[in-house]
Amino acid sequence: MLSTSYGEFALILAEMLVYFGTMLTLFRMRQRLGLGTFFCALCTLYFLETYLATNLYVAYAPGLSASPGSVVLFSGKFLLLLLVYIREDAVAARQPIYGLLIGNLLAGVLAAIMRHHHALATVNGVPPDLRLLGEVNLLTLWGTVLLFCDCVLVILVYERLSRLLKRSVFARLWLASALVLVFDQIGFFGALHFVLGVPFSAGLGGLLGKLAASGLFSLALAVYLRWLEPSAVPADPSLRLGDVFDILTYRQRYEALRAEAARDSLTGLLHRGQFEVLGRQLLDLAANSGQPLGLLLIDLDRFKHINDHYGHAAGDRVLCDVAAALSAGLRASDYAFRYGGEEFAVLAPGATRDSACALAESLRQRIGGIVTDIPGEAVSASIGVAAGPNQGDGIMLREIVASADRRLYRAKAAGRNCVVADDGGAPEGAATRRPDEAEAEEHAQTGLQHKPT
Repeated sequence: MLSTSYGEFALILAEMLVYFGTMLTLFRMRQRLGLGTFFCALCTLYFLETYLATNLYVAYAPGLSASPGSVVLFSGKFLLLLLVYIREDAVAARQPIYGLLIGNLLAGVLAAIMRHHHALATVNGVPPDLRLLGEVNLLTLWGTVLLFCDCVLVILVYERLSRLLKRSVFARLWLASALVLVFDQIGFFGALHFVLGVPFSAGLGGLLGKLAASGLFSLALAVYLRWLEPSAVPADPSLRLGDVFDILTYRQRYEALRAEAARDSLTGLLHRGQFEVLGRQLLDLAANSGQPLGLLLIDLDRFKHINDHYGHAAGDRVLCDVAAALSAGLRASDYAFRYGGEEFAVLAPGATRDSACALAESLRQRIGGIVTDIPGEAVSASIGVAAGPNQGDGIMLREIVASADRRLYRAKAAGRNCVVADDGGAPEGAATRRPDEAEAEEHAQTGLQHKPT
């Protein structure tokens, strides 16, 4: 039995090498052969993958069994689709998934119709087993629905891990694929067990086999991305949005922009020039997708007092602390900028004015919780909030900025350390004071008369 297991394990390794090596070669030659060649080869093997998952199980280790269809073909296909996302975009990655989903649905409808034929016996006297075809197609369709969910999840997990594991492509690939494969195994094996009665021991063996295969495939992809194709292929930026894959596409492109863009040398945040460029791009994206774009303008209260009394080095430390608090409090889809001297800006894709206001209040509290090395000095911020292009604050970036800036001034005049998200009503946050009281305190501290800062 032990020697048989080793033999089966060696065969699985050989299958992985032939399958993944061939598919990577086709992907590498996509500029010459076209990406459709790669997709056709990938999708052609999908029925074989499902057929093997329902009919062929081998003992690749003592007490463990799995199907080569799941271990080799599914795990490999899963990571190949992630490769398409990394080196092309989510619009390209969705094409085979949509094609498989529609094709399998069509196959199920046709199989249901064909079962009503009065089929003649074949040459050897055995009639076609359309019932088995229906069962396999049902599992194939369910597997495709899971694959759609898997691909969205693995892209989101991979992006999140890209922030935590910046230096290890292999770790990001393996962890992202492993986490989603566990989810997929529960969903797909549950169907196998209830439809075909596949034993639970095969489910455990299949999961361990998938995790091991995804590790080897991830290593191969890391080598490919590092040595064979270290830079992404440029993509057409003039695409419209229709679904979550499109959102992820633009998210991926802007992540690349963020990585390459010049940042503020002190705080590490994106600088003012990037705000203008990225703001217009995100606003166009919001207009095309029908989604809102939130804007926060954040100004530190009495920052000039800190600079004048404790020096610019102390002020710089406060700016860095505030930048760290902003970065820690933002969503993965948000962008933070150093907008001016002590002024910051946040662009929040998908945020309505109300949700941007809630985000602003959360950031205001984070900034208020900063502990400085300056005795007796607290840090606070006033925040003006606006949103567009369908939130009533303007459709052009300059109009939305003007709305947020006007509300920032109101927050300063209302006593600072608060959030203003409209042009009427009471600010949110700290207790407010009359504008003349706020001005009097400002003048007492600085001896200057100027617009509140």
